[in-house]
Amino acid sequence: MILVVDVGNTNITCGIYGEREMKATFRMTTKTLRTSDEYGVMMTQMLAARGVKAQSIEGMAVASVVPDVMHSLMGGITRYVTGQVLTVGPGIKTGIKIVTEDPRSIGADRIVDAVAAYERYGGPVLVIDFNTATTYDYVTGQGHFAAGITAPGIRISSEALWKETAKLPNIEIKKPKSILAQETISSMQAGLVYGQIGQTQYIINKVKEETGIPDMKVVATGGLGRLIAEETDAIDFYDPFLTLDGLRIIYEKNRGKA
Repeated sequence: MILVVDVGNTNITCGIYGEREMKATFRMTTKTLRTSDEYGVMMTQMLAARGVKAQSIEGMAVASVVPDVMHSLMGGITRYVTGQVLTVGPGIKTGIKIVTEDPRSIGADRIVDAVAAYERYGGPVLVIDFNTATTYDYVTGQGHFAAGITAPGIRISSEALWKETAKLPNIEIKKPKSILAQETISSMQAGLVYGQIGQTQYIINKVKEETGIPDMKVVATGGLGRLIAEETDAIDFYDPFLTLDGLRIIYEKNRGKA
């Protein structure tokens, strides 16, 4: 079995694969400061809770957009979990060619998503990740990562409302019964959810217009991706495990190099 680890700004999401099949997933919060031993113990306990011994892990693939946690996390992984570790970065075989002006500035998570979307759905494809930030990445039919758009995520927008205003509360992000809200909480929910839907549809349409590819496939992932995908026909596929599957694919492409 292999363990894949996606280190995001909000959560560290892990997936366990056996014979290319997802066996289990688990999460840890990213913002909590932990030592290497704490990461290692948590990893082994969560693996054990899913019936997996740390010693049975043959290899690992890690992608991170949070450099500050990597020293402790990698120390815990290598000390407590067996198997060599592959970190997504320069020099790693992905099957995707980055043709933007500054390829090194593209986040590892976006590369991983692009790899999975291209391998699973083909190109051209627009990959949308609804996470801390909402990202839109265009991969051509030849497998070239050609462009990316970055917008505030829906949670960031929600936090900005309640942290930067005196009277607005912290709310649950969900679709209200109607956009015609009549009190504060549903008013905020309407603005956040329908605002994100509108932004999503506009950006998708604009990408299709500027690329001249009206039938481009659109794939969404991320924690709040299902909420948005269910409300618009502009998204063709919602794939909750796209990032984890991308890490598995990259690991397999680089097997023996970890």
